[in-house]
Amino acid sequence: MKKLVQFIKESWMEFKKVRWPSKGELWGLTIAVITASIILAIFTGVIDTIFYRLVHLILP
Repeated sequence: MKKLVQFIKESWMEFKKVRWPSKGELWGLTIAVITASIILAIFTGVIDTIFYRLVHLILP
């Protein structure tokens, strides 16, 4: 039980050290993640379409 209490105290001390992003930083990072996700989805779709057509050319 003593180790659990010590763990919780140390975890709380580390939690206090966390630097939370500002609202502006949060919006910027959110837009970056959404943009990267859309680009990756488009890239994956294009590659999938290319492979689909190649497979259908080889195996009609």
